[in-house]
Amino acid sequence: MKTKIYFITRNILLIIAAVLLITVVFHNVLTIYEEKKNQPLGQLVEVEGKNMHVYTKGKGENTIVLLSGLGTAAPVLDFEPLINEMAKRNKIVVVEPFGYGWSDLTNRERTVENIVEELRMALKKSNIKGPYILMPHSVSGIYSMYYANKYPSEIKAIIGIDFTLPKALEYFDESTPKMHNYMSILAPSGITRLALSITPNKFLPLASEGTYSDENLKMTKSITAWKGYNRNVVYESNELMNNIKKTKGMSFPANMPIMIFTTNKVEVNEEDKSNITFYQTQLSNVTLKKLVTIEGHHYLHWTRHKEMSDYVDRFVENFINPN
Repeated sequence: MKTKIYFITRNILLIIAAVLLITVVFHNVLTIYEEKKNQPLGQLVEVEGKNMHVYTKGKGENTIVLLSGLGTAAPVLDFEPLINEMAKRNKIVVVEPFGYGWSDLTNRERTVENIVEELRMALKKSNIKGPYILMPHSVSGIYSMYYANKYPSEIKAIIGIDFTLPKALEYFDESTPKMHNYMSILAPSGITRLALSITPNKFLPLASEGTYSDENLKMTKSITAWKGYNRNVVYESNELMNNIKKTKGMSFPANMPIMIFTTNKVEVNEEDKSNITFYQTQLSNVTLKKLVTIEGHHYLHWTRHKEMSDYVDRFVENFINPN
């Protein structure tokens, strides 16, 4: 009986190992094919010995630099509807950080200092001159706060998309989530690709049909399969608390125009605190400011890109380039 159980267990393990091996081989072969087929949409510039992907579109007096949230696998593709709207009147730039989109992976620590310096170097090597309007989404608010305080002459204004700010954890008495290191093997092993094939909607924008082209969604799937939650993203997530501690004492420069987009879904805790009340505290010292509430998801640009673009135009006209 024990011998029979042993052979059954052994055979099951061998089958599992064979399936995993086939999955890994298939994934890596398909990745090589997809990488050749889906070339970078922008240009690659060398930063600290690695390639960073910089995408630009449009012309105008203002250069708006879009910064993605944590784990957004393909920022250029994710921002596409918003880029297309804002590029009608502005120069739009997306710098994909290391570990995102078409940018390489890096061994550099994911500290706020490194991330901001890499961004600055990529812009400089792309001959994109400032001062810039930073438009960060989610966790990039931390990096924008550091950038605006460290190099205020390089920043003309900040427009946040439901972004994270250093004092948020203290305000809401929360802690940062941690990612287990094993998550960094999901993409290289082919498991992310397998998950994409089973539940693709969990990895794609929650937008109405036609908002994103079929080509965009195919590329998003491919890049997510290559890069989804790679080691750089995992390290960035686990470095978040340290980055918040480094920027906790910072606030927006009083003379820098700030506009914040957030959802109108008000979730109030026992102390009557919400995203809206928090952002109001962060704007208290700012002279030129605007807080805009919009119905939508945390990724507001998935569904509200046209409305957001209109707000940006009016904000620029009234606060940044007044007649």
